[in-house]
This record gives sequence, C-alpha cells and structure tokens, in this order.
Amino acid sequence: MRTRPVLVFDGDCSFCTSSVRFIERHLRPRCASIPWQRAPLASFGVPRRRAEHEVLWVTPTNEVHGGAQAVAKLLMSAGKGWAVLGATLTFPPMRWLARALYQLIAHNRHRLPGGTPACALPADRR
Repeated sequence: MRTRPVLVFDGDCSFCTSSVRFIERHLRPRCASIPWQRAPLASFGVPRRRAEHEVLWVTPTNEVHGGAQAVAKLLMSAGKGWAVLGATLTFPPMRWLARALYQLIAHNRHRLPGGTPACALPADRR
C-alpha cells in the first residue's frame, strides 16, 4: 500500500512536465509525481479520459482530487506558506476562482511558455 499521495500529470505536455519539475525543486511537496501515461490508473480508480483532462492528486486511500483542487492539495503538502495558500484554495470564493483559472490554463497550456502542440487537450475534452 502506498503511504504518500501521487500527483498524476500529462507527461506528453512540456508545460505540465516543466511545471511539475519546477514544483518538485522549489516547493518540495510530500508526494510522488508520475505521468498519467505510466501511472497505474486502474488501481487508482481513475479513467484514462479524466487523466487526459486534468492533473490529479491521488491519496494513499485512492481518494482522487482533480484540477484546481489537486493543485490545492499539492500546495498543502508543501508546507509553510504554501500550505496556507493551498488551504485557501479549498474554500469559496477562492475555490471558484482557482477552478476558473485552472480551466483557463488547462485549455491554453499549448500556448504557454514551454507548451507545444502536443500539450493541447484532446479536441473532445476542450
């Protein structure tokens, strides 16, 4: 059984991969990070279509948080001031703003620094 949460991200997306590597180096969250393309999605109870669409935070008991709430959980695991910011993102109205910002970034990640055409979400998931 896993003892640490897992951050599941899009390993084909340069923007996502660069973002996760930056976070690992500078925030040092207490989790494992794995691209969804190599993650045991079935054992997490996560459909592939969901993993293609959003970053996921999977707890050791397989509770799954997606999108902005996955980011909030990631920040909370980093401790210090990051934990305060993460906790803030779990309550309205910050939760709503975080969700809108996450969706804006996710839908435009191929246009962001480090993004490539491979970063675009599948057409049926935009």
